[in-house]
Amino acid sequence: MRSSRPFHPFTHPPIHPSFVPVGIRVGAGAVVLDSQGRVLPVKHHPSDSPRKYFWKGKWICPGGMLDFGESLEDGARREVKEETGLDIELVRALAPSDRVVRWKGKKYLQVIYIDFLARVKEGAPERDGRAVVETGDDVGSARWFSKAELRALGEELHQDTRALLERAGVLVWG
Repeated sequence: MRSSRPFHPFTHPPIHPSFVPVGIRVGAGAVVLDSQGRVLPVKHHPSDSPRKYFWKGKWICPGGMLDFGESLEDGARREVKEETGLDIELVRALAPSDRVVRWKGKKYLQVIYIDFLARVKEGAPERDGRAVVETGDDVGSARWFSKAELRALGEELHQDTRALLERAGVLVWG
């Protein structure tokens, strides 16, 4: 018997053998900087969802799926607010990119990343010289990193985030 709840690909992982690829989704997010030039990545709670598995245990920039009818700018602001509690000012749009996510060897999801370089709005509460971050429900960790600290993360920093930081001009991996 089928569940009365409608299928939603982000909350219902595919059940073998009827693999259901999600398709193409637009993600909106931001490289968030504070007044000292530190960057705010997040780590999501561990999950077995195919959508989150790809980013599992890695530091990534805050962001998520664009809601229907939402502008790219509003989507980026909303996602950063949901994941960090911070209000941001968008500085500029970054070059888009995409990623095909595979699950069990099959194409599951293609994300078109639309990201912005952003700064924390003035007046945000601070503690020890850093804007106070309040993580959302699906975020396990969020913290401010200097450029040197970001470099030291190695494989803990997601490969897509490395590319995003380079497109933003924040770090060059060379």
